[in-house]
Amino acid sequence: MATFISVPLKKSSEVDLVKPLAKFVTASYPAGEEQAEYVRAVEELNKLRRNALGRPLDKHESSLEILLRYYDQLCAVEPKFPFSENQLCLTFTWKDAFDKGSLFGGSVKLALASLGYEKTCVLFNAAALASQIASEQNLDNDEGLKVAAKYYQLASGAFGHIKDTVLSALNREPTMDISPETVGTLSHIMLAQAQEVLFLKATSDKMKDAVIAKLANQAADFYGDAFKQCQYKDNLPKEVLPVLAAKHCIMQANAELHQSILAKQKKRFGEEIARLQHAAELVKTVASRYDEYVSVKDLTERINRALTAAKKDNDFIYHDRVPEVKDLEHIGKAALVRATTITPPLSQKFTDLFEKMVPMAVQQSMSIYNQRKAETVNRLVGTMREATNLCNGVLASLNLPAALEDLSGDSIPQSIAEKSRSIVQQGGLQTIEQLIKDLPELLTRNREILDESLKMLDDEETTDNELRSKFNQRWNRTPSGDLYKPLRAEGANFRNILDKAVQADQVVKDRYSTHCDMITLLCKPENELTAAIPSANPTKTLQGSEVVNVLRSQLAQLDEIKKERETMEGEIKSVTFDMSVTFLTALARDGAISEEQLSVSQLDQLYGTYNQRVQASLRSQEDLLGQVQTSHQEFSSLKQSNTEANQREEVLKKLASAHDSYVEISSNLREGTKFYNDLTEILLKFQNKCSDIVFARKTERDELLKELQQSIAREPSAPSFNVPAYQSTPAGPAGNPTPAPRTVFTPQAQQQPQAKPQPPARPPPPSFTPQAASTTPTNAPPTGPPTGPPTSNPPPVAPPNQAQGPPYPTYQGYPGYFQMPMGYNPYAYGQYNMPYMHVAPGQGGYPGAPPAGQPYPGYPQQPPQQQPYYPQQ
Repeated sequence: MATFISVPLKKSSEVDLVKPLAKFVTASYPAGEEQAEYVRAVEELNKLRRNALGRPLDKHESSLEILLRYYDQLCAVEPKFPFSENQLCLTFTWKDAFDKGSLFGGSVKLALASLGYEKTCVLFNAAALASQIASEQNLDNDEGLKVAAKYYQLASGAFGHIKDTVLSALNREPTMDISPETVGTLSHIMLAQAQEVLFLKATSDKMKDAVIAKLANQAADFYGDAFKQCQYKDNLPKEVLPVLAAKHCIMQANAELHQSILAKQKKRFGEEIARLQHAAELVKTVASRYDEYVSVKDLTERINRALTAAKKDNDFIYHDRVPEVKDLEHIGKAALVRATTITPPLSQKFTDLFEKMVPMAVQQSMSIYNQRKAETVNRLVGTMREATNLCNGVLASLNLPAALEDLSGDSIPQSIAEKSRSIVQQGGLQTIEQLIKDLPELLTRNREILDESLKMLDDEETTDNELRSKFNQRWNRTPSGDLYKPLRAEGANFRNILDKAVQADQVVKDRYSTHCDMITLLCKPENELTAAIPSANPTKTLQGSEVVNVLRSQLAQLDEIKKERETMEGEIKSVTFDMSVTFLTALARDGAISEEQLSVSQLDQLYGTYNQRVQASLRSQEDLLGQVQTSHQEFSSLKQSNTEANQREEVLKKLASAHDSYVEISSNLREGTKFYNDLTEILLKFQNKCSDIVFARKTERDELLKELQQSIAREPSAPSFNVPAYQSTPAGPAGNPTPAPRTVFTPQAQQQPQAKPQPPARPPPPSFTPQAASTTPTNAPPTGPPTGPPTSNPPPVAPPNQAQGPPYPTYQGYPGYFQMPMGYNPYAYGQYNMPYMHVAPGQGGYPGAPPAGQPYPGYPQQPPQQQPYYPQQ
């Protein structure tokens, strides 16, 4: 009697996890021990998948443990890698577990770039294997009963979890085996079987009949629910429905049997007989309809023995009235099983291979935090550099400190000499010109990488659109245009960055052209530089004046401010803080990360003090520059005003400004070179990302094309027709068809099978009068018997002696219609106006035939050929 339903496993195609995951690891983590550890973890994950899905699994708990470990690892790794169609694209292909396929088309399968799809299918296999392990248990001992109940409940919970999550995990219509309707039915079946196992355990433990009756009635209820759910599904194996119907009746019969024992104990002998009669009817229904699936021989004998004894006792002793079944008190129910809740980890031996890798939510938050930090640092450093450049510009316009050093009027000021040596040490014009020359090459390389990346997307999208227009609705994958929107937005951003970089390069080049002559002068030897600067009358009388001393003190204070800024810039750039701990804590506590709030708060703590110091430095500089300008006015009024002095001062101003411009231009060009080199690495990653997704889409496209070809091969070449009975039924008397086994689980009256309706009989030909027949004897059919011995083949016919015209038109006949020979037309008489072509009297029916009314010599009269009911294809 113990026939249990188990579920077959889905089959998966091989997938290489190492290449894409290792590529992501090497691109996302710096080279070192951490990166090497993650690469080894990727290899272990790939090995775990091969062990779980790449070979047949034994119906043993160790095999289930491997599947559960792989499922747990998928759940753990899902938040740590950006699995999606447009990022880390891994296509998983699975076949329908219940589809056996066809000779040419193969079985139904679905390929999706979704880790949720992989998780769903792996969990399905875990549930299926659990059902197989449970069905293999020895239910004659207590341990086997416990294991079976455990794994049936696990299978029920797993199928129920798939029902709740499959649509959100796939975002499309799944295959039939993992559709919510199918897995929901399987969950009910597994729960019913778990309840039945507990019923068997209660029976084995000889528990009270009241308890056993409730357990059996609850199992019958579970089986009834499962039967109702799968009654209209044709994708499950054909034996599932009759087994469920049989189990429903068997469990109900067991409940009635044990409830009858309870009634006997309570001296309700009529109720005992009524329940036993109902139980006997139930098992009789099972034996008559589902005997090939479930055997109820032992149960039937037990019920019949009890019924015979109860009737005998009641007839001779008790004479209790036997009530109707509908008047009996309902049997209670006791559900001792429940679907196992699926909460990872399910494996007892699970260890996360990527335990040290932070989740993607934390990685993304860290990336945004680093951007915020970089913006804060750049803002502070940029503010200080801008203030320093402003200070240098003001001093250069005032020819300070060169004006204080050039009191002799004929020698190079010390500051100008130092600026000249600094430029020469940095390479002079040659360095700048080489940097300017390198910029177009770097720009061209970046443009080529970006163009090639976008071209790959364009080519694949064009191919996808062509196939979509060709196959229409059959091409049911995500359009490339929708999938590539983030990548195209990223590419447009890169192109915008390059355009802005070109504009910045032009600004630097223009500035270099403006100061090129003075920079060239600063690169010359000291004697040539001295000769190039105009001389003026000496102003040595100003060397000890109070105004000069005040100016020098103010300039020294400005130099201190500049040095303090350089120190502060180094401190700001060296600030570090591990924000991942904060994000991990927030994720564990709240299940989500409020990145903006946490990042802004932390950055305020880290850089709030530096921001105050920068603002104080700006205020000090502003005050000092105001004082310097006032002192410089006094200094200028004390100097002798002559043309030579003015020319000399103007040249010194230009030299000081040229030095500052040289330093700034060199810095800008080096930053530009670094920018282009860094952008090249970023664009190469972008190119790899585009290449990976295009390759994945190509693989998916080839797989989908293959499926479409198989689907087309499975389709019939023409619509199917129902063949009429008179064409397929043998000549002899045929028996009535055998009805299919009943699959309903409630007892109903058997209906007599009805014979197939036969097509209507062929109507007789119209009658005609003898006078009409005598007037046209040439058109009458031959009435004598055929002469000559019958032969299997007709004799050869002479070729026609006249040109052949088009064949006569043919018409479809009614069912049973026989086509007439062309020379035989009994309807072509005057009183009948029939739509047949007129045949002239005396004309032979066939080309080269003898006159009408005369058979061919030695040719037997052939029976007319039956015209097919439908036109020939």
